[in-house]
Amino acid sequence: MTRPRSELVSVADTPYYHCICRCVRRAFLCGDDQVTGQNFDHRKAWLVERLTELVKVFAIDICAYAVMSNHYHLVVRINEEKAVQWTDDEVIRRWRKLYQGPPMIQRYLAGAVLDKAELKVVNDIVQQWRLRLTDLSWFMRCLN
Repeated sequence: MTRPRSELVSVADTPYYHCICRCVRRAFLCGDDQVTGQNFDHRKAWLVERLTELVKVFAIDICAYAVMSNHYHLVVRINEEKAVQWTDDEVIRRWRKLYQGPPMIQRYLAGAVLDKAELKVVNDIVQQWRLRLTDLSWFMRCLN
């Protein structure tokens, strides 16, 4: 039986992980589909481009990758120290490359005057995003 990533990943033990994602139902990620005769090699460039974008956002480094016809492999390093050094504004900037963010963050970025409670909400959101930017599940979710 499969186990969730949250039970498998322990950065305290090792920051390096091998991830595999494969297609199902005879679908092809890349290469020639023998049934339809279609070629899907153009998707390799999409995948590599997306990996390049995500590495610039997340505190996760790609050590190696391989893109096969119906699956891909990644060897990654989770770099928690890197994320801890980011300022709150840096975390917001990185997260907003992928997602818009809630209205409270929009107001904060626009320079609106926020009271103490609103600043606490902004801080809580940023801390959650900081954790997500070191989370392997979030990285794979954004890649897939």
